[in-house]
Amino acid sequence: MKRFVYAAVFTAALTAFTAYAALDTFVLKDVMQTDATEMNTAIFEGVEKKEITRSDNGTAAEGDNTEKTKPEKDTQEKSDNGDPGGSTKSKRAAKGRHENGTEAGRSDTGNTGKVTAEGSKTADSENYSIVLSEYEQNGTKIYVADIQVTSAEYVKTAFADDTYGRNVTETVSDMADRTDAVLAINGDYYGAQERGYVIRNGVVYRDSADGDDICCLYADGTLEIVSAGEKTAEELVEDGVWQAWSFGPGLVEDGEITVSVNDEVGRAKASNPRTAIGMIDSCHYVFVVSDGRTSESEGLSLYQLAQFMQSLGVRNAYNLDGGGSSTMVFEGEIVNNPTSGNSIKERAVSDMIYIG
Repeated sequence: MKRFVYAAVFTAALTAFTAYAALDTFVLKDVMQTDATEMNTAIFEGVEKKEITRSDNGTAAEGDNTEKTKPEKDTQEKSDNGDPGGSTKSKRAAKGRHENGTEAGRSDTGNTGKVTAEGSKTADSENYSIVLSEYEQNGTKIYVADIQVTSAEYVKTAFADDTYGRNVTETVSDMADRTDAVLAINGDYYGAQERGYVIRNGVVYRDSADGDDICCLYADGTLEIVSAGEKTAEELVEDGVWQAWSFGPGLVEDGEITVSVNDEVGRAKASNPRTAIGMIDSCHYVFVVSDGRTSESEGLSLYQLAQFMQSLGVRNAYNLDGGGSSTMVFEGEIVNNPTSGNSIKERAVSDMIYIG
């Protein structure tokens, strides 16, 4: 009898461990490149800097929902949210000045109903201007950083511990402190995946496609969603790609929502904390992070996130890693309420996107 009990216990333990590992919650650390801080700024040669549109009080004017024409490109036109590891295909074939209490004075309405922004915070310098506002929608707090930069060169990325590899992790707040980031959000948690292009600061770290959409930020300041495998990672850099993220899916393309009501990232709950990046115009972006999985904030579905991004007037928008990874840091302070397990705390992740 004991033989059968031991066998049953061993089988159950083996099954649990296999499932645990398969979910990418247990990954052996694999350092591939230390001191991964190179920046291929040569791709900005010949690219003109943009002028930041500032309001009368000197801060950047927030984006509106007016229709914008797509900027011309010299290159050929390119034909959790869960825990790290989930993915799905989309439906397409120097510290700034910190000011509190500025009223955003903004109310947007769209397919999602009333969306209001509360008092905002700002950071401003010669090369960037940031307006950070808090919204409430679908029973969820959403944090929006409206960003203008003179060049996409100021939209940077960093690896945990300045190291490229699997399961090399660090909190966004620690990475932000180490890099003097003014604003930072989590990236695509590339370190939990074995495939998917990794192009950071103009350097290719991984050139194997994973079949899902890729979000590409070009040196001319445009952000586009590209089909994986359409071009190699090296070809994308030759085309001027400064950053590329592989998580997805794409949320909005050319102003139109590209996910359906039932779309979701693999293994994710229907409502989650979310992280997304969007482009209103070249060198004009929004970083968006929502709360979720708490009594105060339910979280958003992918479709709700896409609706919200569209209401901000974005031309293109892309879903990054969410769930426990979703984190926004502004001027050294954590803005949102990141959840890890059953508590409100940061999860260590493999990478971040930042302004600085």
